[in-house]
Amino acid sequence: MSLSRDEAILTTKILSEALPYIQKFTGRTLVVKFGGNAMIDEKLKRSFAKDIVLMKLVGMNPVVVHGGGPQIGTLLEKLGIASQFVDGMRVTDSKTMDVVEMVLGAAVNKEIVSLINHAGGKAVGLTGKDGQLIKAKKLVVSRKTPEVEAPEIIDIGQVGEVECINTQVIDMLTASNFIPVIAPIGADDQGATYNINADLVAGKLAEVLGAEKLILLTNVAGLEDASGTVLTGLGTAEVDALIADGTIKGGMLPKIRCALEAVQNGVTSAHIIDGRVDHAVLLEIFTNEGVGTLITNRTD
Repeated sequence: MSLSRDEAILTTKILSEALPYIQKFTGRTLVVKFGGNAMIDEKLKRSFAKDIVLMKLVGMNPVVVHGGGPQIGTLLEKLGIASQFVDGMRVTDSKTMDVVEMVLGAAVNKEIVSLINHAGGKAVGLTGKDGQLIKAKKLVVSRKTPEVEAPEIIDIGQVGEVECINTQVIDMLTASNFIPVIAPIGADDQGATYNINADLVAGKLAEVLGAEKLILLTNVAGLEDASGTVLTGLGTAEVDALIADGTIKGGMLPKIRCALEAVQNGVTSAHIIDGRVDHAVLLEIFTNEGVGTLITNRTD
């Protein structure tokens, strides 16, 4: 289908605007956490895959980390296994862990790999257990209660946190023109398997890979102030102030803390973007406006 003159002019304008960003980020690593509506809506899934392929084609090194909470919940319900949460984290016993591995390491991971490959890329699916990519340790959760002086320690099962990451596998894949797609599952020295929050895995990967950007897809427009205006171009001091005054709260708090820690540990910028927007990743990287909240290590 041929373009009209106006459409052709618009296309060239978009490409012209994208050029300096392409030049700036060629050869750089960008870690993208894929989650939210973008993982459920068929059109958004396809547009995300195309975004990742285009990034690779213009010389960037995208690394994808994905979640899969809704898919895990659906299968648990079908199997008659009750879901429990503590502070937003899924309590993971051995039966639940089997389902987590089945959904994240197989179904969801392979679907994302297939979408990227169908869009013209070369994706390889991994869990943190492959090649000893993610060494994990059990996450200890404590909660203060009015009844006791000492904090209560809560056992939430096979839920872990990242202890360290072996980047050799990722380096080998990106150097060979492959796109790593990583499920957030890790193991400890004894071989015990742990379910890890995907945002945290993405943040730690961005740190150890010396990533240019950490991009977290969400189901909101970005970090909003009390009036609903999306805040962007934030430095670390501004983010700390927004946490202190209660503007950042609830489900956004762990994402912001993840982004904050990443930029404080060498990642150039972190982006919390609206995954409900078609081609959200490209809009954030290649346009002046973007589609979310940008956080850098600027302290002024």
